[in-house]
Amino acid sequence: MVFNIQEDEQQVLVQRSARDFANTHIKPYVMEWDEKQYFPVELFKKMGEYGFMGILVPEKYNGAGLDYQEYITILDEISKVCGSIGLSLAAHNSLCTNHILSFANEEQKEKYLPKLATAEWIGAWGLTETGSGSDAGGLATTAVQDDDYFVINGSKTFITHAISADVFVVMARTGEKGDKHGVTAFLLEKGMEGFTAGQKINKLGMRASETASLFFDNCRVHKNQIIGKVGDGFIQALKLLDGGRISIAALSLGIARGAYECALRYANEREQFNQKIFDFQDVAFTLADMASKIDASELLIRRAGYLKDTDQKVTKESAMAKYYASEVAVEVSNQSVQIHGGYGFTKDYPAEKYFRDAKLCTIGEGTSAIQKMVIAREIRKDVQ
Repeated sequence: MVFNIQEDEQQVLVQRSARDFANTHIKPYVMEWDEKQYFPVELFKKMGEYGFMGILVPEKYNGAGLDYQEYITILDEISKVCGSIGLSLAAHNSLCTNHILSFANEEQKEKYLPKLATAEWIGAWGLTETGSGSDAGGLATTAVQDDDYFVINGSKTFITHAISADVFVVMARTGEKGDKHGVTAFLLEKGMEGFTAGQKINKLGMRASETASLFFDNCRVHKNQIIGKVGDGFIQALKLLDGGRISIAALSLGIARGAYECALRYANEREQFNQKIFDFQDVAFTLADMASKIDASELLIRRAGYLKDTDQKVTKESAMAKYYASEVAVEVSNQSVQIHGGYGFTKDYPAEKYFRDAKLCTIGEGTSAIQKMVIAREIRKDVQ
């Protein structure tokens, strides 16, 4: 497979814009937001002005009209400064907004996409439940038809932006449990009767990215709010997760890069035994390993982005990118803490936050075990 990894002028401009934005509007507040578990809605409104909230959305819907290569670049730069903000940016763009962009009818697109792309509205996406995480087909939340409405009952958990979002794409079971054609996607809006959010979940990392549960108690949703057809929801979700894995891979890349760069700076500043610690072979070789694995991650991610931009199948490649990049993020952030020594265990240096944030990347949008299962299923086809 041949794909172009050369940055073009537009990608360079996008990178510079995202980097300047992150350093100006995010970096000064990273630890404050993390300590307070504060979800900075006002920041996302500002990102809407820069086009970061509708990266893949066409310009006719007020989006930036960019492709996956620019999307990867933006997520990389934002996540290098703060994984929490990168995670929320990814969830808004690749899940809620992209679900509507990919599968909604024109009337729904015209209603929701312009507000999502400009961050007038924040988006959320609801699939995971208490009893169905990796087993996404085992949804317990039901939607029962009553004339022109569907009555939804149940709950969702670990939902990004559950409290602050204005529009939600929610998957509910309209058929038998386990039936891949038994799930339907619905568009819900904040304030609907019978639809509430729970308390913010207290998390190890990604603390400035809001996470909570959703509850449905006889919530009536008009049939016009169905995305696609009844029974299409699970198939839509699986297709969407191919792109979502690229998002988490890019998020992982940014976190790994941030952890590596702070370790590299520290190794060139810190002196022990009358020399920079970078001059010790163990430290230098560790940094060499970190740099090599980060570059390998980016190549996998860029390949997946190329396939996505050229409308080719990307299931295997996105799973590989997500699996490898997320595991590298955990490894690199761990090594960054080690290079910092005792200081890496304190909040005076950024290494500990990269370490805490990285772990989510191996879990969200499919654990590493699920990614390996997807990869194995795909490569088996090569010998059949």
